[in-house]
Amino acid sequence: MKFFFNPFNWLPMAANTQSSGGGKAALSLTKAQQEAARIQSLFDDAEGPKSKKTAAEFENLFEASIKERDFKPGDVVKGTVVEVQTDYVLVDINYKSEGLIPINEFRVVDGVREVKPGDEVEVYIDRVENENGMVVLSKDKADMMRAWNDISRAAENEELIEGTIIAKVKGGLSVDIGVKAFLPGSQIDLRPVRNMDIYIGKKYKFKVIKFNKKRGNIVLSRRALLEEERENLRTQTLDAMKEGSIVQGIVKNITDYGAFIDLGGMDGLLHITDMSWGRVKHPSEVINLGDEIKVVVLKYDAEKERVSLGLKQLQQDPWEAALAQFPVGAKLKGKIVSLADYGAFVELAEGVEGLIHVSEMSWTKRVKHPSQIVNVGDEVDVQVLEVDSAARRISLGMKQLMANPWVELKNSYLPGTIIEGEVRSITDFGVFVGVEDGIDGLVHISDFSWTKRVNHPSEMFAKGQKIRAVVLGVDIEQERFSLGIKQLEADPWANIDQKYGVGTQHDVKVAKTADFGVFVELEADIEGLIHISELSTDRVNKAEEFCKPGDTIKAEIISIDRDARKIGLSAKLVKLREQKADVDDYVKKLTSTSKTSLGDLFGDALKGAATTKKDE
Repeated sequence: MKFFFNPFNWLPMAANTQSSGGGKAALSLTKAQQEAARIQSLFDDAEGPKSKKTAAEFENLFEASIKERDFKPGDVVKGTVVEVQTDYVLVDINYKSEGLIPINEFRVVDGVREVKPGDEVEVYIDRVENENGMVVLSKDKADMMRAWNDISRAAENEELIEGTIIAKVKGGLSVDIGVKAFLPGSQIDLRPVRNMDIYIGKKYKFKVIKFNKKRGNIVLSRRALLEEERENLRTQTLDAMKEGSIVQGIVKNITDYGAFIDLGGMDGLLHITDMSWGRVKHPSEVINLGDEIKVVVLKYDAEKERVSLGLKQLQQDPWEAALAQFPVGAKLKGKIVSLADYGAFVELAEGVEGLIHVSEMSWTKRVKHPSQIVNVGDEVDVQVLEVDSAARRISLGMKQLMANPWVELKNSYLPGTIIEGEVRSITDFGVFVGVEDGIDGLVHISDFSWTKRVNHPSEMFAKGQKIRAVVLGVDIEQERFSLGIKQLEADPWANIDQKYGVGTQHDVKVAKTADFGVFVELEADIEGLIHISELSTDRVNKAEEFCKPGDTIKAEIISIDRDARKIGLSAKLVKLREQKADVDDYVKKLTSTSKTSLGDLFGDALKGAATTKKDE
């Protein structure tokens, strides 16, 4: 057998060998050189064909060295990386020639291609021989076949499969599990996912929910796995759940009214009022999404599977020591945290607030809203007025830290002092008169006049009008300054019973009529009442039938109540007295004239009766 070298590729060729059609294929440069050197060595050792035995052995050795293995397209075999080139990787699969694999079939991690000489790889035989006599191999196809087998087994046995999310695609995510699989957006997590980008590059375990090898269709689910895990955790959580127990959870969702905590298989509500003993405007001030926190089970409804949680309950209630920490009379500093129409709330310590009522802000100013004195964020000095730990209330005062001007006022304005001031405001019950800066005195409507009936203060006074008044008294505790106007004059009712004695008769002027009688004037601003039953000896249904305003009638005083300032009169009694006087005159005349005849007596009696009837 003769050998020659190919001058183009240095490949040793057998003389009787054809390049195709079942003959021996050309060897690659590296493998051919190695074979040629080994065979040439055997040939040299034999010192030429000295015997037929030596020649035959040599021929058998050569034939054995290039004998084809039973390789065919579609096989997956193991090979060793021989060389890494720019575009290809040379792999020895223990065949007569090495195979080429495109270098882009090897993964790049952190900028470095994951392949080097000596690595063992599984490859797929695409073609046994190409036009250059090389074996055509594929790592991707080998990986895919292995992956498909793993996926098929996992799908049949409901096993989990691990993969890396590599990209966002329409409707979900693309996952590398050896081959590309689809993870629908609804199967990513237990709740809808808005930002899918955060999952890219992360490795998870998945459950195969749809598998079609022929179409190359694989659908995965992470949610199914999470639901199973959640159900297992939920069972364990429910078994251990009881009121008062301390559990650990993760902040899953935050709302305006609180946060939902994942306790492991079930959620519990941590209300905003149970986050801190102090004032919390929004839950995000206390916790953040994803925080792992310890909470107390406040209430557990096994039937509805609802859990109420508390965070502040892990700390001591600051109100338990409030009475000892903030005793009545203590002077403190605090921060205004909130304003209401009726006052300002002051934070004295974390979780403890007190209220300054508007009435406790100033001795002299009429505070309609606390914003006239303080603003949110202000630091103020206060004094503790009252503490109710059970009701969680502390009453505070600001004015108590200043001198009380009402004490000085009481000493300066003794009862009977006459002052002059301006009408600052008018109400239904009286007028307020300015006494000093910030101090007003009240003239009650009942102190306007001794005698005049006033329906509304505006009938007598106008805002801004200057008036004189008498100090009636100063009440320090109630902060009231009482004034009177009628006290500037003597009370005409003081000696009314002396001036108008019971039984005296007077000509009075009808002032006004009412359903129950007639009001009459005895003198200016002194009125009396003739009840309807005292108007006449005859029955009177309406006062207007008997008299009208402006008429003058004679009436007798029948009662005087100086304290109530009431005088009762009777016109009927006057008439009765007149009738009695006539009878008395008649009897007197009868007894004084003894010679009068019986006929004269009857005649005079008839005349008297006629006269009386006429008068009526």
